[in-house]
Amino acid sequence: MSAASQARRLKKPDELAITAFERSHFTSYSACGIPYWVGGVVDGPDALIARTAEEHRARDIDLRMRTEVTEIDLDRGRVRTRELDDGGRESWTGFDKLVLATGARPLRPDLPGIDAPGVHGVQTLDDGRALLDALEQTAGRGVVVDPLQQVAGRRAPLDTPGTSAGRRAVVVGAGYIGVEMAEALIRRGYEVTVLERSAQPMSTLDPDMGALVHEAMCGLGVETVTGTTVTGVLTDSAGRARAVTTEDADHPADVVVLGMGVRPETTLAAAAGLPLGESGGLLTDLAMRVRGQDAVWAGGDCVEVHDLVSGRTRHIALGTHANKHGQIIGTNVGGGYATFPGVVGTAVSKVCDLEIARTGLLERQAHAAGLRFVAVTVESTSRAGYYPGARPMHVKMLAERRTGRLLGVQIVGREGAGKRVDIAAVALTAGMTVEQMTALDLGYAPPFSPVWDPVLVAARKATAAVRAAGG
Repeated sequence: MSAASQARRLKKPDELAITAFERSHFTSYSACGIPYWVGGVVDGPDALIARTAEEHRARDIDLRMRTEVTEIDLDRGRVRTRELDDGGRESWTGFDKLVLATGARPLRPDLPGIDAPGVHGVQTLDDGRALLDALEQTAGRGVVVDPLQQVAGRRAPLDTPGTSAGRRAVVVGAGYIGVEMAEALIRRGYEVTVLERSAQPMSTLDPDMGALVHEAMCGLGVETVTGTTVTGVLTDSAGRARAVTTEDADHPADVVVLGMGVRPETTLAAAAGLPLGESGGLLTDLAMRVRGQDAVWAGGDCVEVHDLVSGRTRHIALGTHANKHGQIIGTNVGGGYATFPGVVGTAVSKVCDLEIARTGLLERQAHAAGLRFVAVTVESTSRAGYYPGARPMHVKMLAERRTGRLLGVQIVGREGAGKRVDIAAVALTAGMTVEQMTALDLGYAPPFSPVWDPVLVAARKATAAVRAAGG
């Protein structure tokens, strides 16, 4: 819808007719906000909707909700659709220009009981509503608590009176969605267990930084079991989920949330013979036009993007990229010209008061790209050490051995840690060396930072490591 809206800004209805198909009940919403809606931090679903279907239609976009595209016919320039709420009626719609924004699909392994009632994905507003309904039914009268006070033994209702004592939730997967949903469920008063098959949570970090997240999550009262493989979901006599099984144990659950990551939703594209990359995402040029096609564009979570650091293509499912893709596509479809140069892979998340951020390459990604590098880790504080509220943070930095070029940064800490990754994101985009970073003129005052910002402390240490390593 970002592409449709941008194209409409450039072309009037008599110059360009725009038709959009959406199979769900909602459009133009923040999927990133769903965990915070579930956790009672923000209202939803209306508050998460940036623009309603009626608002799009008022801008002369023919938006057809609850309509699923089932086939793309590139030779004849048309798509087959099925109306989901009208008896499944099918029809064909022709096009001169086609935009694919099919997003990503959550991983849902083929395991016993995985589709049982009580097992929830968290991808759409429909998913969020279904999960909230299940939580309310399971817990009776809902309770929203302060997770930090709960850990300290002071269960403190923030909103609705009631109790969820003894209610248990299992989250499968400890990536971004997994840790965010763990916080949401804690806030709902549940005892939470997170199951992760990797050695540490947050596989988007190096294992040593993931270990810091693991320690902090356990300290926040989240039972975090790593190095374990889920083998199925046990159900009760009514067929509802009652436990998640692993190779080693059964973990009781009143509700199960899947947070195992996503894959590009390119089923339609593959069937139409469009080119896909290693991760299954569509391959596009700088204008977001699908390679080998003159009139087909694609953007968002269904595409692979150019990594400015490694020079390779990667699948990174983030709303920031999707919105930018939409602007680029809409400009090109609307007769203008724009390009999307690529990304450095910046992401930030939190679980309770722990902030987690990364940008650029991890060690394994740098190895895979054939890069020789040094890696350093520093511990600093979010503010001047003497200023009240200063909290520790760890910063890990990777730099290319010969050139000193910044390759990646990871940050784990409390308040004030996460958004510091933006310093590194800008440096990566600019192709800066770690030595050049040490001269960055960053803002300083004791309430905001030590004299040497933690990112610059890491840059100084990385500079020394590059010099010591030689070529």
